[in-house]
Amino acid sequence: MAAASIAGSGVRPQGPDVPARPVGATEVVSLDGLRNAEFGDTEEELTRRGVLRTEMDGCGPTLAGHDSVSPIFVDDRLVLLWLGDRMSTPEGVTVGSPVTEVRATYPSAVDLDAPQGTYRFDGRLARDGDRAYLFLHDGTTVHKIIAGCADWARRLFDEGHGPC
Repeated sequence: MAAASIAGSGVRPQGPDVPARPVGATEVVSLDGLRNAEFGDTEEELTRRGVLRTEMDGCGPTLAGHDSVSPIFVDDRLVLLWLGDRMSTPEGVTVGSPVTEVRATYPSAVDLDAPQGTYRFDGRLARDGDRAYLFLHDGTTVHKIIAGCADWARRLFDEGHGPC
């Protein structure tokens, strides 16, 4: 499948050409969410379905079967997924991917500069309507990927918050 620019095409990758699991990744996260947790789902709904685990082992609720994903809720709705290792976009971008690959895969994405004097990463925001991927990087390599509601991804970058 040719790499598509989600930020410029207005089309979300789907169908038989989108790999279910890219090489080396555990699961694909689309701009709709995960296979069992979509953006906009409520905490109550995810808990009832057994997807949201609320026991506090880490820094907040977790998603069953998704050890490297941290869900972010606002007003009881899933708005962002903070992705760790072994997660991928449908186009195959993962933590550890070169920033040059992100630029080639999402050419319409916007570069975001971290504030001077901070220890925060720069970002690249690939937006498709009200959804986006935010790739946090050091100029060479992607270190974190956040997927979800575009306005919340941008706010997370601007305010410098993490999943905890």
